[in-house]
Amino acid sequence: MFNHIMLVGRLTKDPELRYTSDGVPVANITLAVSRHFKNAAGDIETDFINCTLWRKTAENTADYCRKGSIVGLNGRLQTRNYVNSEGNRVFITEVVARSVHFLGGKPRETADV
Repeated sequence: MFNHIMLVGRLTKDPELRYTSDGVPVANITLAVSRHFKNAAGDIETDFINCTLWRKTAENTADYCRKGSIVGLNGRLQTRNYVNSEGNRVFITEVVARSVHFLGGKPRETADV
């Protein structure tokens, strides 16, 4: 079996770094990835893909990337489900990253004016 995903896109917001109860770093990001074709209206559509990063990859991405940063990501597709508080089963599909490559250079610092 083979489960490998490669994506290049822009972060839709700053990475959200947190730590598990065991102290393991984890970050969630959403990548905006443009499709390579136009729809019937002549527009290029964008997919917003949720990704999970673990350990040093999570920490480095949180330290060096911001909203709008371009990153390349290698990982695998993962599905999971749970029953929410209303008793409904919720299905989640996400990419679990093996590596993240920073492609857009160092982000600019925004100054308060």
